[in-house]
Amino acid sequence: MSYFSGENLNWFESWIDSDLNPFISFYSSGKIKYTNNEAQFFLNRVSSKEIFDIAMQYAPATYGFSTSYINLTFQNYQFYAVTIGYEDDETIGIKLYKSNAVKKESVVKTGGEISNIFTLIELSISTNKIKSNASFIKNYDPSIPELRLAINDFLKLLNATYDIFSSSTQILTSVRLKVGEFLKINNEKYSLIAVEIKGDKLEQNGFDIVENFALKYGFAHSFTDNSVEFNLPLILK
Repeated sequence: MSYFSGENLNWFESWIDSDLNPFISFYSSGKIKYTNNEAQFFLNRVSSKEIFDIAMQYAPATYGFSTSYINLTFQNYQFYAVTIGYEDDETIGIKLYKSNAVKKESVVKTGGEISNIFTLIELSISTNKIKSNASFIKNYDPSIPELRLAINDFLKLLNATYDIFSSSTQILTSVRLKVGEFLKINNEKYSLIAVEIKGDKLEQNGFDIVENFALKYGFAHSFTDNSVEFNLPLILK
């Protein structure tokens, strides 16, 4: 007999809805059945299929619940464990536990020279093509103007990032304006340019290598399980 029935069930559901850890349940087909409030925000940044695949991978062998301590990173989300549970073959649930580690912040630098970001990326790609058999695919927004960048630091960061994906069969580089997103520096608000590099094979400890570079040179950054993104302030003068 469940103690969570009637009015108490509504209270319990409200508690789950307010939990700061994402909770998602799926039908066996992979279609979402339920999400709490935090999961709705989370799923704006990661595909439901990725989470369903994790739920299936770490599901207990028999009906019940299983908690696995694993490190997961999705853009700005970091998790240290997941609990998977199911009591029939129709529905499976997953709860992801946010890491309580304090995330290191980049100190964004605003110096440098007015530069063409596409020229710098092309230069880095040319350098890295020599040591990789990957196909380099590019998706650029040509409307992005020249902006102020610390050229040498940016090239070092690009080279470090391409290097961790060098074993991939394909490396995609996207450059786009992040519509509606801004960065405030010294009381000035700047639009953001996103540079995303994505590959299908990642060097072990690759994200740690790139993060160390990004923190050292002052570039805001985030990760998914197969991509790195840098956010650059659009400083025009």
